[in-house]
Amino acid sequence: MKTFLNRFFAPESNSCLTDAALLMLRLWLGLTMLFNHGLLKFSGFSTMKTQFSGLFGLSSEASLALAVFAEVGCAALLVVGLLSRFAALNLAVTMFVAFYTVHHLALRGEKPGELAFVYLAGFVALLIAGPGKFSADACVFKKPGAGNAAAKR
Repeated sequence: MKTFLNRFFAPESNSCLTDAALLMLRLWLGLTMLFNHGLLKFSGFSTMKTQFSGLFGLSSEASLALAVFAEVGCAALLVVGLLSRFAALNLAVTMFVAFYTVHHLALRGEKPGELAFVYLAGFVALLIAGPGKFSADACVFKKPGAGNAAAKR
């Protein structure tokens, strides 16, 4: 019983529980970003491009295209776990821009940016932690001999 409690409440940094949690975080954030935000922008691109704000000297169409790239393409990459840190970085930048420009760093008021702020935190966590071993990155970019390291212990 003590072993179970130790594994559950004080898991090793490279434990299966940590990798499962990273998988769950990738799926949760990636799928909700893709289906609740990205596909809406993608399917309504022609009507949204005139209403979308142009940022950093870009046209509104280019800004929307970058948001669609992040919210559809990078969200899909994150779900699969391929190029995960690249995807998480793009999504984190997109959420920071949304939080800073659209919501004006507000967590209360008429346009609260709480959701963008929560997404930002999750994407930064994935950027730092990486995708975990249950990802395409772990298969594609596996280091030679890494599978034998556990057997040598």
